Amino acid sequence: MRNRSLKRRDAMTAEERRAKSLAIATHGAEALAPEIAGKRVAGYHPIRSEVDVGLLMTLLEKAGAALALPAVIDRETIVFRSFRSGEALVAGGFGTRAPGEQAAEVDPDILLMPLSVFDEAGNRIGYGAGHYDRAIARLAGRGRRPLLVGIAFDLQEVPAVPAESHDVPLDAIITESGFRRTENRD
Repeated sequence: MRNRSLKRRDAMTAEERRAKSLAIATHGAEALAPEIAGKRVAGYHPIRSEVDVGLLMTLLEKAGAALALPAVIDRETIVFRSFRSGEALVAGGFGTRAPGEQAAEVDPDILLMPLSVFDEAGNRIGYGAGHYDRAIARLAGRGRRPLLVGIAFDLQEVPAVPAESHDVPLDAIITESGFRRTENRD
């Protein structure tokens, strides 16, 4: 399921990805910006054919959000580090870019999550390393429950994703078609 979805995503042209990433940024900003002031949003630096959330993050920052990016600490762990648009980034692991070690580690209120596959119920499949699953579990252990927002292209949606007991479903999904909430927020 993951491989088929990623092949479809990889087959998009760079121009298609840019146009659809712009639509995603527009939908995400319209949905999130009204309630974003004072909240910390963790995005990501896109790799391969992922949605580029850079514009969405800039729009949310302009609306009053503080930003963060994930940094890979080791094969098992990512942390979120404070970041501002335009700041220099360093190699963040797995081909990503991240704030350096001098940046403060923070707990996000909203987590923009890349993924390979999702379904309407908010179930998702990542890339197989489990970084986000472990990060969400660590946040929960500290009493934190960020809003989990999947970022994907429409072509990554499938009818059903097999979910396991440890999987935490997304609270919302943003694609080029719009912003959708799921029924998973407690």
